[in-house]
Amino acid sequence: MTRRRFIQDRNTLELVEVAEGYAQLVDARACDSALWGDRSYDGLRATDGTDISSRSKHRAYMRENNYTTVDDFKDTWAEAEQKRNEYRTTGRGGAVTREDIARALARQLDI
Repeated sequence: MTRRRFIQDRNTLELVEVAEGYAQLVDARACDSALWGDRSYDGLRATDGTDISSRSKHRAYMRENNYTTVDDFKDTWAEAEQKRNEYRTTGRGGAVTREDIARALARQLDI
């Protein structure tokens, strides 16, 4: 009995029998990753039309226009969240109760 080998067609998702010496070609794009390639920058342009189709062009554009990316604020936002949580849970100017809201509304409406 001979052993048969099948692969799945990417387009039709059907199994296709392949010959014994078949070696699958690896698509170069399949190995490209955002971690080590600039593929995600291909053809990229800024809103003003400036070409930023590589990491170096993107960094230079950001530096020249005094822009930044969201990841620059990671620590800032984490610290702000911690302060908000402390404010809500501790008694130091923190938790707002229903009574506080009722008093504020009463003062506002002169009830």
